[in-house]
Amino acid sequence: MDKTLTSTPVSGTITVPASKSQTIRALLVATFAKGRSIIHNPLDSQDTRSCIEVCRAFGATIVPGVSTEGLPTLTIEAPVTFPTAITVDCGNSGTTLYLAAGMAATIGSAVTFTGDAQLKNRPVGELLQALSDLGVAVNYPSGNTRQGYPPFTISGPITGGSTRITCHTSQHLSALLLGCPLGTGTSRITVPLLNERPYVHMTRSWLDSQHIAYEASESMDTFSIIGNQQYSPFESAVNGDYSSASFFFCAAAVAGGCVTVSGLDPEDPQGDKEILSILQAMGCSVTWNERNAVTVCGPENGNLVGGQFDLNAIPDALPILAVTACFAHGTTVLGNVPQARIKETDRIAVMHENLASCGAEVEEREDALIIHGTGHLRGGTCDGYDDHRIIMAMAIASLQCEEPVTIKGIDAVGVTFPTFFSLLEQISEHHKESQL
Repeated sequence: MDKTLTSTPVSGTITVPASKSQTIRALLVATFAKGRSIIHNPLDSQDTRSCIEVCRAFGATIVPGVSTEGLPTLTIEAPVTFPTAITVDCGNSGTTLYLAAGMAATIGSAVTFTGDAQLKNRPVGELLQALSDLGVAVNYPSGNTRQGYPPFTISGPITGGSTRITCHTSQHLSALLLGCPLGTGTSRITVPLLNERPYVHMTRSWLDSQHIAYEASESMDTFSIIGNQQYSPFESAVNGDYSSASFFFCAAAVAGGCVTVSGLDPEDPQGDKEILSILQAMGCSVTWNERNAVTVCGPENGNLVGGQFDLNAIPDALPILAVTACFAHGTTVLGNVPQARIKETDRIAVMHENLASCGAEVEEREDALIIHGTGHLRGGTCDGYDDHRIIMAMAIASLQCEEPVTIKGIDAVGVTFPTFFSLLEQISEHHKESQL
């Protein structure tokens, strides 16, 4: 489905959905914990539904419900034993693919991973090599001539040993950190390159809450994890998602209004909260209140300013910050983010194409986008490329474009943020006027 949006001022308060990354970690830990776990306020999206189906394939019983406070819950009964041969379809969820592979490598069963056409282009070779180094058998089904990409089959257990892995995506290291405690021996991991470090902090927070014993160097370039450990059942709530919130933070910056986003924990290890500091550097005001809500206001004079920002820790912020930079004055460099090219799409190339088609002066580098902001953008037609973050970013661009913006193919927003367009309408001044 296509969607055409026109410019509008914005203001108001919204509550963003729960964190996708935290929900998927919670589901997988619960599936490999012996007993019953309860997750409060999980994200309901295509990606998390894919993860639920993967956990059910492992033998977990997962029942949705509602808490006494009216929030959604998931009750997970971990399997007593795992099936001997499993095929799991991760849909479009790269997070599920990587993290579930690390944990599936511990159960001694043959587990085949597959997914949709987009997921089959997500590189997994470095993770599979690391698992092989640690004792896991790795094979490819007949018909797959592309080693290093799904579909693939792994057969554990992780027996331990040493491996060296270059983590262009942090999810490869997170997969090992989640799986190795369930192995049979001590695993030693050397990490010469680690992108997206905050997501590893998130994974470590799960290990710490589960009282998993491991050692990590201060720079996170070496880890040692003893085996024969267990995960324990738990009950916890999932906080709001900073990645989803970032689009509404930037809506305030682009359109010059004030938007309050509730349901966020300022102490949460999610890396994308760094976007608040970037917006402050560009001229926005950021104010927290006592109810775990944050208000972002665009600069009073409407003059955003460009800057140079390292996005290595927060690659998912590239599309929306590229849009925001178009409405700033001066040059903005969004750099050190080569891993943005191996997400659902090549986001550097796709954002270059879409912004240029809407009148932006933008340059593409191997690991960066350079935007020469003029404070305005013409608008026009762009392609969503079945990438939820591209679609949402271009929707935010429409708030201040001189002409309507038509986005071709918007259905992929359901991957992480099914309510995005309804919330965008909720803060739209045009929507409010129509309700009068």
